[in-house]
Amino acid sequence: MRVVIIGAGSVGRSIARELLTKGRSVTLVDRSVSPEKRTSVSGVQWVEGDAAELAVLSEADVASADVVVAATGDDKVNLVASMLSKTEFLVPRTVARVSHPSNEWMFGDMWGVDVAVSTPRTMTALVEEAVSVGRIVKIFSFSGSRTDMVEITIPRRSPIVGRLVGSMRWPASCVLVGIIRDGQPIAPSAHDALEAHDELMFLAESEHLRALEELLAPPSAPQDPEELPSIRTEEMPSVRPEEH
Repeated sequence: MRVVIIGAGSVGRSIARELLTKGRSVTLVDRSVSPEKRTSVSGVQWVEGDAAELAVLSEADVASADVVVAATGDDKVNLVASMLSKTEFLVPRTVARVSHPSNEWMFGDMWGVDVAVSTPRTMTALVEEAVSVGRIVKIFSFSGSRTDMVEITIPRRSPIVGRLVGSMRWPASCVLVGIIRDGQPIAPSAHDALEAHDELMFLAESEHLRALEELLAPPSAPQDPEELPSIRTEEMPSVRPEEH
């Protein structure tokens, strides 16, 4: 697989190094290719120039790339490079970095972006995942579809604790794709019993996430004090003063 990375800053070079360890062919494109940058990543092809120009993308042979990653810190450059790669060079897959959350709405099909990666949103998801039990945490969304990758941790008093995966009837358009238990990934099978604090990974459509959350922790179930996180992004339920 051949990958062209736009932007040779710390993010672009880190991606390049990781891809090289996996045996990928990598080309790095940057406006200024210093000797320090060249020596920091060996085994890649370098192209110097503005990736918003067709001539530079042609020099990088974007047309033969399987994936273009727009990883600069400038959202405008990432959008233009993605669109040119998609429309002019027919690249099968584009991945673009989003630096400013207010620009996320633009990173979609209309600008030639297949997958948008927002650092602030990713960090927020990681914070939520660390402190949320029984609440849906959206990891990322698939561009051009209504499907999300989500995580939900099974509360200790959930009614599904002890049930076999094969006996579960998940809400429509919710597909269990993985279980993380004690830090170890598990490929779910019909005979696996669900345990408290299992982290369930789902591919799900947005409109069915509420039903999935209610299945694990029905609103009528009492809240376990041990599972109340100290930080939460959604509104906390009201409690009576005497419950403090």
